Amino acid sequence: MSDFIQQFSLKGKKAIVTGGAKGLCNGMAQALHDAGAEVVLLDILDMVDESAKRMAENGPMVHAVRGDLSKTEGLKELYQKCLEKLGGRVDILLNGAGIQFRAPAVEFPHDRWEKIVAINMNAVFYLSQLAGKTMLEQKYGKIINIASMTSFFASVLIPAYSASKAGVAQITKALSNEWASQGVNVNAIAPGYMATELTANMKEVNPKQYDEITSRIPMGRWGKMEDLQGLTVFLASDASAYISGAVIPVDGGFMGK
Repeated sequence: MSDFIQQFSLKGKKAIVTGGAKGLCNGMAQALHDAGAEVVLLDILDMVDESAKRMAENGPMVHAVRGDLSKTEGLKELYQKCLEKLGGRVDILLNGAGIQFRAPAVEFPHDRWEKIVAINMNAVFYLSQLAGKTMLEQKYGKIINIASMTSFFASVLIPAYSASKAGVAQITKALSNEWASQGVNVNAIAPGYMATELTANMKEVNPKQYDEITSRIPMGRWGKMEDLQGLTVFLASDASAYISGAVIPVDGGFMGK
């Protein structure tokens, strides 16, 4: 293997992925694992154990930790559990867990706002803070946050989501400003319109909206989980050593149109 290709290898690296039990984050965790990393999947879902078991069938070890990221007071304990699973070292933190709720701003429920901000933004900062301390001691680490197109512009009916993802972008830049000189790269991936379980029925339920969105994407299609995997490995690897503080769209060209 050439020195250049070797830079993309994650062999021997240790990673924590939040929201990794299913969906896009599971796919990104799989990519880290396929590139050689030992992975902890941190998720509230019961299926996280089965997801970890299935992922571990080939390659490095995969561990499962169940926990509620909306409970700020419990994040330190959850992080310690993950760190113990990895033998006291973490090289990669992927903050992927996120939730959504739609309602007009004047009717948006207070409890929904609080929970969305707690999971989508607060947990990103506090887990980065915890992992950052470990990584700074190691003088090496890669933090990858999952932002959104709403990190760049707001949308309607999702004020909490828009606010939280804008916050993720700024947290990414703020932490990079402090830590990049000490061996810790902090970047974010901003997915565009992705084909997931949550959007699977839009084509049938609201074909007009689906067609309108698709027509605005220069590539003419919605993104797939596989479209996030390459960038995930790149940002987690030494190939991206001089990239930090970036919020990178993966949107089929949507942002450029």
